[in-house]
Amino acid sequence: MIRDITIGQYYPADSLLHRLDPRVKFVGTIMFLVSLFVADSFWGYLLATAFLVTIIVMSKVPVKFMLKGLKPLFFILLITVAFNLFLVPGKVLWQFWILKITKEGILQAVRIGIRLIYLVIGSSVMTLTTTPNQLTDGLERLMKPLNKIRIPVHEIAMMMSIALRFIPILMEETDKIMKAQIARGADFEKGSLIQKAKNLLPLLVPLFISAFRRADDLAMAMEARCYHGGENRTSMKPLKYYSRDISAYVCIFLYLAADIAIRVLV
Repeated sequence: MIRDITIGQYYPADSLLHRLDPRVKFVGTIMFLVSLFVADSFWGYLLATAFLVTIIVMSKVPVKFMLKGLKPLFFILLITVAFNLFLVPGKVLWQFWILKITKEGILQAVRIGIRLIYLVIGSSVMTLTTTPNQLTDGLERLMKPLNKIRIPVHEIAMMMSIALRFIPILMEETDKIMKAQIARGADFEKGSLIQKAKNLLPLLVPLFISAFRRADDLAMAMEARCYHGGENRTSMKPLKYYSRDISAYVCIFLYLAADIAIRVLV
């Protein structure tokens, strides 16, 4: 399951989505996430589904590789759906003791489930088609106006890029430590929930030590290269908008406008 986490990973491919400016993908991802909360009807979710499927096809990332990122979130999704299914008041369809399923609860559970799934997949598309360096440059350029009010934009972008880059590294490190502990007789599956939590201690301690060691190595490497923040720094590959980026912006805003129109009219 550790290897199933796709957020933070980059999948190399030759697609239109990979060639888009990272700023377009940032804005597009935010707009898509906003549209998920704007959509409140069958037609709204159908439009979101069509948009997401089109993006996935354009990315040329295997669907199985993208969908496996949902596995680690299965229990969170299950608990969220269950809470909405049994705790939302309304017209009762089935009841057993204090548990009851209502028509409104079913609709709410379906909405929340779709939003969570699409949110994860939509965010994964951005990271799978954008390198960490592009993410840093794009985020920094989008937040550049905040420099005028003395917000350290470059440092914030750098921290987010490092965090995204370290997600797959830490997951791989966790997998190695877990296999080493299992080879020594550790069991992470049996026992009650409390016992499973106790069994994770031999895993968490070396993982934290490894994480701090990697952070220290990274800090020393940045100091050795005379890194002093983003002041007066230039980019080796300056970001530049092309006609495909402008077309992508138009498509994104048309999609959001259509989603809002459906919300108002339906």
